[in-house]
Amino acid sequence: MALLSSPFAKKTNSVTQMMLWVVGATLPGLFVLMYFFGVGVLVNLVIACTTALVAEALILKLRNRPVMPILWDGSAFVTAWLLALALPPLLPWWMTVLGTAFAIVFAKHVYGGLGNNIFNPAMVGYVLLLISFPLEMTTWLPPQSLAENPVGAIEAVSIIFTGAASNETTIDMLKQGVDGYTMATPLDHIKTELAQGYRIPEAETAPIIKGLSGAGWQWVNLAFLAGGLVLMAKKVIGWQIPIAVLLGMGLIALPLFFANSDYYLFPMFHGFAGATMLGAFFIATDPVTASTTAKGRWIFGIGIGAITVLIRTFGGYPDAIAFAVLLMNMAVPMIDYYTKPRTYGHADKKRKASEGVK
Repeated sequence: MALLSSPFAKKTNSVTQMMLWVVGATLPGLFVLMYFFGVGVLVNLVIACTTALVAEALILKLRNRPVMPILWDGSAFVTAWLLALALPPLLPWWMTVLGTAFAIVFAKHVYGGLGNNIFNPAMVGYVLLLISFPLEMTTWLPPQSLAENPVGAIEAVSIIFTGAASNETTIDMLKQGVDGYTMATPLDHIKTELAQGYRIPEAETAPIIKGLSGAGWQWVNLAFLAGGLVLMAKKVIGWQIPIAVLLGMGLIALPLFFANSDYYLFPMFHGFAGATMLGAFFIATDPVTASTTAKGRWIFGIGIGAITVLIRTFGGYPDAIAFAVLLMNMAVPMIDYYTKPRTYGHADKKRKASEGVK
């Protein structure tokens, strides 16, 4: 006679399996990033992941914790992986090392390690670098299709490790686009043009602005969206937070756009520019630092989306996913406290009071 397991006995994913799924789901976005912005993206990944594993091993040794079992869970690797995907392709190697080490040591292990940290480690490392080195962190290469001097693999590696190209081409030349000035992201371009008195329809005539958001960036976000949908289909992440992030962006961006389309971006532009899809599906859904209640996930996600658009529109930074995630991380304990479900069989306090129950 065959014995069948109970219907409620369900095999769960291990932490390592979940981390592998996350890394695998980002591969479409990684390949698109490399296609448009060069091999520097891959170099950043190697530097960041190596730094994360070394930093984690050293901290575990200092804490007298077993090294290999904890390294094997993949959490440090994924932290570095996600951080590296958000970094500019030609960022100096030591900045990548600094941001990654800070994320592992201070944002993760100072709080006790995986499961105890209250802030998303990858975003802590990113914000540290953004605040400390704003010029380097906001200077991106032009997409290869718009670059006057496309960056090859040798040039990228040379610039990252030595600060200079291997041939007579200067870094400034490599950062030039077809319109003759250093290229930034579409969000940064729009913000700069608005600050100079131009309207959005005028700013959108630049070669960097194409399709849903900008040259290259719309495809990067579509690739991360595809990977995120795979994670949702495999139930590695829930659908509530990513949808809530996009909803929160729309709730702020749409009224602004209808109020004055000359100075406020269309919501679709926000959705497919910068790190929106990477943030919505891979950063905000971190199971440790996100809200854990059903209602709380909606509040958490909507807050991230709304704060992102507000900072992009009125703040000093063109992209704001990292700041929005960290701000909502701070709010998670309060969100979870006020949205925790009622224990089965127990009436809520308001109902008891109305019925005169003590």
